[in-house]
Amino acid sequence: MRAYVLKSQTGIEALERVEMAAPVPARGQVAVRVVACSLNYRDLAIATGQYRQPTKPSVIPLSDGAGEIIAIGPDVTRFKIGDRVAGCFFQNWSAGEPGSDVQNSALGGGRDGMLAEVVVLEEGGVLAMPAHMSFEEGATLPCAALTAWHALVEHGHLMPGQTILVQGTGGVSMFALQIARMAGAEVIATSSSDEKLARAKALGAHHLINYKTRPDWEKAAMEITGGRGVDQVVEVGGPGTFGKSLAAIRVGGRVSQIGVLAGMAEVNPAVILAKRANVQGISVGSTRMFEAMARAFSLNGLKPVVDRVFAFDAAPDAYRHLRAGAHFGKVVINI
Repeated sequence: MRAYVLKSQTGIEALERVEMAAPVPARGQVAVRVVACSLNYRDLAIATGQYRQPTKPSVIPLSDGAGEIIAIGPDVTRFKIGDRVAGCFFQNWSAGEPGSDVQNSALGGGRDGMLAEVVVLEEGGVLAMPAHMSFEEGATLPCAALTAWHALVEHGHLMPGQTILVQGTGGVSMFALQIARMAGAEVIATSSSDEKLARAKALGAHHLINYKTRPDWEKAAMEITGGRGVDQVVEVGGPGTFGKSLAAIRVGGRVSQIGVLAGMAEVNPAVILAKRANVQGISVGSTRMFEAMARAFSLNGLKPVVDRVFAFDAAPDAYRHLRAGAHFGKVVINI
């Protein structure tokens, strides 16, 4: 079968296309013919040696993918050959609090990922795709969508009428926008591009802030909310924007810390205390969370925002496109 491996963590150029034997499922596992994968910033960080967690040597990259089950191992009861499924980011986090070994089961990091024609996954680490989605759309769900769901619904207890601020127009932020609108919340979207903000408005954003022309976007958020502040910020910038996110929330509001795209900065913990802020680091989610999210997406007909689909042979170009930051939504590779 065809696959890519990351020979070293020295950059995108370390991606190497290889031929290898297709894996065979063992007890409690399924083999999936992968149709599509999607990229996350984590994949760039792994490729460039900037990821904070250990990574398997010569790993097959990418955590996110969807396809069709082509073989099942002994004792598999939840799935059959022909089922359309997506893989779970963490292969052994079924529900509840994550165990100490969960990180080792992360696809494309602790174990081989989805950028291959055939992959073997745990029975508890796959999920039936929403029937209304294509494989390309289903491939966007495991990391970006579930991270947004975990932040807003599982942790944030999202309610109608709340105000949610999303940063930028990448995969997590666009899923957060769609989930918030699905729940009847008011959304403030930020971006440095008026064109992207217009597209965010078309998705349902109520208020738009160009942080290039309005660098004090936290004050703009306060103005929009009449001085109260937003209920929750989906924080993907990291320390470089964290202070502004704290300034943008209401007293007792939430900051869901997801990404670290905006560099380093000092954070004054006194501000957290003064705002009585609820700050939570979010790292994807469990299979149970994924199941709940998939049901909600199916009931509401939610369609992921796919920016561009690359061919398998152009996988390095997909990485470069993500790195350039010109995308709106998710970058996908068709296997």
